[in-house]
Amino acid sequence: MLISDIMTPSTAIVTARDTDTVRKALLLLEDQEIRHLPVIDDERRLVGLVSDRDLREYRLPVIEEIENPDQADDLLDTPLSEVMSSDVISVDASEGVAAAIDLIIEYRVGALPVLDQTTEELVGIVSYIDLLRLTRDLLGGEGEDESD
Repeated sequence: MLISDIMTPSTAIVTARDTDTVRKALLLLEDQEIRHLPVIDDERRLVGLVSDRDLREYRLPVIEEIENPDQADDLLDTPLSEVMSSDVISVDASEGVAAAIDLIIEYRVGALPVLDQTTEELVGIVSYIDLLRLTRDLLGGEGEDESD
């Protein structure tokens, strides 16, 4: 089985630009209920990746936001170029699923951008959730949860 068989295609991926702010990224992550946000350039080439974990330190506790609104605004107005990981591990859509599993385990990441190796354009993303769903399906849906 290939990564292209289980990845979320680029047409369904929410992305950001490196000039977008932490505020915008947090809103996208929360609104779309996702954990990873690829950062792309004008040609849809991947320039970075930001996760919900990367953004945690930019959220102050509510009481601190109330007491220090300027500090909270400064943190939320930080551009993603200062927050994102730019050295991103990626995979090709034609690679086997085992390659994605190996990379996720080795690098302890939750998702891998899928790139067209010729153009370096973002064509999808594969996450540990995609791999867990595949595993569940291969096991015959044992204990399948209808809330999926």
